[in-house]
Amino acid sequence: MEEEKAVYSVSRLCRVLRVSKSGYYAWRGRGPSHHQLEDEALLTQILAIHQASRGTYGVPRVHQELRRAHGVHCSPKRVWRLMRTAGICGVSRRRSQGCTRRNPADPLAPDLVQRQFTAEAPNRLWVADITQHQTGEGWLYTAAVVDVFSRMVIGWAMSEHLQMQIVLDAVNMAIRNRHPEPGRVKSEM
Repeated sequence: MEEEKAVYSVSRLCRVLRVSKSGYYAWRGRGPSHHQLEDEALLTQILAIHQASRGTYGVPRVHQELRRAHGVHCSPKRVWRLMRTAGICGVSRRRSQGCTRRNPADPLAPDLVQRQFTAEAPNRLWVADITQHQTGEGWLYTAAVVDVFSRMVIGWAMSEHLQMQIVLDAVNMAIRNRHPEPGRVKSEM
């Protein structure tokens, strides 16, 4: 209402807003409410906790820290409101759900190409990979076989489940597409 006073009189503004002039001046002369003062003190503590966590704590942890370490009893919604108005939020670290879960007891697979990912002709060296993608309907797993010489995907498969069949389907598609010489494709497991 302070900006409008430059254009309109207090009498007119109070009449339009249906507020008495004495009520406006009483409100203007009042200081911040007890609740506002508590919010300011609480926000100071929230900022200190958030900074001590190097900016990682969100509402649940800040609320827990307020209760346990500082003995402050307030609702998580109040903490959320104050953090939102101050523009601070926690860091969300999602756990990665990688496709590969290696059994430490199993031996490592041999490196058949000795980390040399080059080929002098097509169908001499193929490499494969499996990846996963989050979709609106759940996880989608994809397997691809790439010819190292041309860097083209020569076989691929998709599935809702991570099973060996997806890899076999991708390799079989590559064999159907490229018709390698007999004995060229070998598996060492």
